[in-house]
Amino acid sequence: MFATALKFMRYDKAKSIGIIIGIVISIFLIGQQLGILGFLTGMMGGLVDNSRADIGQIWVVDNITRNANELAKIDEGMAGAIRSIEGVQNTYPVVLANASVKFENGKTGSVILVGSEAPLFIAGPTNDLIQDGQLMNLNDEGAVSAEYYDEDAFNTSLAVGSRLEINGKEAFIKVQTKNARSFSGALMYTSLSKARFYGGFPDNKISVVAVQVKPGYDIKNVVDNINKSIYGVRAWDAQVLKNETVSYLTISSNIGTSVGSLVVFAIISGFFIIGLTLYSSALDRIKDYGTLKAIGATNGYVRNLILTQSFLFAIVGYILAFVLLQLFRIGVEGAGLVFHYSLVQLTAMFVITVFISVGGSLFAVRKINSVEPASVFRG
Repeated sequence: MFATALKFMRYDKAKSIGIIIGIVISIFLIGQQLGILGFLTGMMGGLVDNSRADIGQIWVVDNITRNANELAKIDEGMAGAIRSIEGVQNTYPVVLANASVKFENGKTGSVILVGSEAPLFIAGPTNDLIQDGQLMNLNDEGAVSAEYYDEDAFNTSLAVGSRLEINGKEAFIKVQTKNARSFSGALMYTSLSKARFYGGFPDNKISVVAVQVKPGYDIKNVVDNINKSIYGVRAWDAQVLKNETVSYLTISSNIGTSVGSLVVFAIISGFFIIGLTLYSSALDRIKDYGTLKAIGATNGYVRNLILTQSFLFAIVGYILAFVLLQLFRIGVEGAGLVFHYSLVQLTAMFVITVFISVGGSLFAVRKINSVEPASVFRG
């Protein structure tokens, strides 16, 4: 069966190449959109992902937020009150403050200062996100972090040792992060006191209380305990808050609709382009299929022959598309568009590839099933 299918594929190389190119284009477009969506959703949940969520498993924020990138001020006393609740081992205050920065070359911009207490720096950045410097350097006088991929946006070097002004006050970059980013803007990590100092943040206010759960306690139960005991705030499992943030921003910004429509369009167009090409190829070889029937081949055999060809087209097209997508991913990574394809995404793209190719072949199957064997002997 496979040998015969390969012979049919080689018989009309032009159409075979056209089918493969159609598959590659469709899957590349789908993969490209999934990659960009993954990059954007990663930034949406960046504040949580960049934090020590292994310790601060629960985030307590104002009671109306659904977006971790937009947090209102809450009383600092909440940290002490929450610490007394059953299941809570410790609490860590976090401050997020908007600020203006000015670099030595005169360039200016806006940043979000993320402050938390040493030595844990519960709000981040985690060690795997640090490209240069040491986390404890954020304890130094005037020390802040800067993001490697923000150099192009600010049009200046953000190397360790660089001097800058934050809201008119002198500061120094002591840590450089790589891919510690947020959907809401450029992040600069520092200590809790310096975030307040540079950001003009009130001493009696904070943005988040990160909560460490006692061993043996269920996170959901501790969340419920906090919400029942403390008025005016809301506790979230940190990962649930991240997912809620991604969902909220994806819907409210229409990013999901935009990417989804492009993916659907790529699937539909690929389905019909490949289907019609296979149909045309079947018409060109209709006498060959009729001859197979005349010498005893059943409709089932011919159908399986066409489906085998389409499956082989899917395999070849998917491999080529995968290679192109990896080259695309590597190429855009240098520009700061960092993403990775998960096993689920790669599997989904393969399933889509098979659907497009095998589903499209049904046009040809239907036509060949109607061919009478005797027709090949007519003039």
